[in-house]
Amino acid sequence: MNAPATAFDPQTALQAARVDLAAACRLVHLFGWTDLLATHISIRVPGRHDRYLINPLGLLFEEVTASSILEVDLDGKITAGEGDLNPAGIVIHGAIHAGVPHAEAVVHLHSRDGVAVATQEEGLLPLTQMALMVHGQIAYHDFQGVVLDEHERAGLLANMGDKHSLILRNHGTLTVGRTMAEAFARIWRLERACRFQLAAQSAGVPLRQLPEDVITRTHAQAQVLYGAQASFMPSGKREWAALRRKLDRELPGYAD
Repeated sequence: MNAPATAFDPQTALQAARVDLAAACRLVHLFGWTDLLATHISIRVPGRHDRYLINPLGLLFEEVTASSILEVDLDGKITAGEGDLNPAGIVIHGAIHAGVPHAEAVVHLHSRDGVAVATQEEGLLPLTQMALMVHGQIAYHDFQGVVLDEHERAGLLANMGDKHSLILRNHGTLTVGRTMAEAFARIWRLERACRFQLAAQSAGVPLRQLPEDVITRTHAQAQVLYGAQASFMPSGKREWAALRRKLDRELPGYAD
């Protein structure tokens, strides 16, 4: 017999979302992707499309806990919690949570490798297996200055379209997901692809290009492996469980 469906408990779901967001912040610290107090990660309040949770401005990523997370509305007004908000985070995350239905979670970084590739004219190149796992799902948004102008929201959403990864040119990387697990697995793969591209380019030798048919075939394989209906690595669930175990060993306390 099938087990009865568990009733949705808003408070339990909200606490779980807070813990996931705090865990993502701590993992960004562990992977060396932080930019002091800058950059931001967010997740929708479960069951609502007019509220999301975001890390507060002023805490280092390794200091973020579930209880320090802020809840805000789509205009950036704090509805729960105490602290300050990064105004660029309000523009970017508010736009995506409002305009991208499947963007339950959003991870935005200013990492060394991500910014370096974002500054290259051709962006992420289809040079490695790792790049091809994400290459077909990347959109680009041109740099227009620090993202403080709400008028940039429309262009950001138009550029993103139906993709789940975004390279903000001359700025950084961003991914979305239906869960924090999915969004974080996607940013991991995108950042790894950027790192390998820079390593290959730094060797100072000609790079071996891949034929178009191989690129197309590998894009399709990436969807089988990591796409929305994938069974082998479903929606980041395996990676997230492993990462949470790593975090519990190395930087516990995020659930407080």
